[in-house]
Amino acid sequence: MTEGTARPLRIAVIGTNYLGANTAAGMAEFGFDVIGVEIDEHRLKLLNDGKAPLYEPGLDPLLKKHTDSGRLRFTKDYTEIADWADVHFICVGTPQLEGSDSADLAQVHSVITMLAPLLTKPTLVVGRSTVPVGTSKIVEARFHAEAPAGSQVEIAWQPEFLREAHGVDDTLQPDRLVFGVQSAAAEARLREVFARPIAGGSPVVVCNLPTAEIVKGGANAFLATKISFINALAGLADATGADVTLLADALGYDKRIGRGMLNAGPGYGGGCLPKDLRSFMARAGELGVEEIITLLREVDDINQHRRARIVDVVHELLGAEWVGKNVTVLGAAFKAGTDDVRDSPALDIAGRIQLHGATVTVFDPEAMDNARKVRPTFRYADSAADACDGAHLVLHLTEWPEFRELDPAALRGVVEAPIVVDARLTLDAQKWRDAGWIYRAPGRP
Repeated sequence: MTEGTARPLRIAVIGTNYLGANTAAGMAEFGFDVIGVEIDEHRLKLLNDGKAPLYEPGLDPLLKKHTDSGRLRFTKDYTEIADWADVHFICVGTPQLEGSDSADLAQVHSVITMLAPLLTKPTLVVGRSTVPVGTSKIVEARFHAEAPAGSQVEIAWQPEFLREAHGVDDTLQPDRLVFGVQSAAAEARLREVFARPIAGGSPVVVCNLPTAEIVKGGANAFLATKISFINALAGLADATGADVTLLADALGYDKRIGRGMLNAGPGYGGGCLPKDLRSFMARAGELGVEEIITLLREVDDINQHRRARIVDVVHELLGAEWVGKNVTVLGAAFKAGTDDVRDSPALDIAGRIQLHGATVTVFDPEAMDNARKVRPTFRYADSAADACDGAHLVLHLTEWPEFRELDPAALRGVVEAPIVVDARLTLDAQKWRDAGWIYRAPGRP
């Protein structure tokens, strides 16, 4: 551990995509000197220009503020941070391992390979990446074996709970802070780093390393279960004529349940929750905890079935022959407020529709470039109105506010057939029906 000094703490943030960019900007906002490490040249240039490598509301101004002030900069050279930083945060990705449900820890091990041989004095290395339980002890063993400072390199784990589209707020004022530590000194150092949000009321949970590793996967597994549960109720609502949105409202008033994450729709997606859920199951299997696997496998299956159900609704409305039919897809990002299309329900459903022979035209306010990279065979429009031109069916799949504000009467004049499937259940049904549209929303009468 580094001895206390009068100067501000020096923070290194290794890995500067979504998590790392938010972490680096947030630490600078807390008043620390920060260096971010990024090996991708294009991303490195963007960050040093004060620009995020992805769309996240509020992140660009925060980066620009602190790169301009000199408090924050980015490098690809580990020698600049090794003995400079008091705390090293590991924020690299842990994607799903190809051909497996397990997490790919290659980037974590790459950080150790690059950083450990350069550490010559006591320091604190803090993992923020989402990892399977037990990873921290593997990380510790490598640092102790490969760093000149040996066992004076202390490992802690401090999981993040950032919501895409709310990453800046969640960084600056998190709803909780979890410190997985092995000493009072490590706890004290983390309390120093996060003094501002703690003073602002963020509660702190101090625990051991395994608890800290499990909590992020456990949180995402619970959220996935909640989403799949309301989508299962949507199926029951379809079968009985009930309204799943009103069911969710009624359930949400129960303080034990809460209304958050009880919105029926096309299911969960994105770069974190699906892979974290599967990694959680894979690690539980390795440890022989079958109950977790049984529960979460069904949660994941319900999520996939929900996507298939939306395609079934499109089939009911378009009929058996889809060749020559134009389907407009409003939305490409996995949710509003981001340009993230990883495991996007919108693009997955659009792809299934295209396989049936329909022509698919997509519009999204922020995710068009990313969508084109992964789904180059779709047509892409410059606006929602352009996307609807000549459509035989309009499919609402990402809940951007501007889609709720569309004028169905105006769109009625450009579509081939006035049929809308509101898979997000957020459009004004009566407004669309009054404008002459056939309106369908799975889970609503």
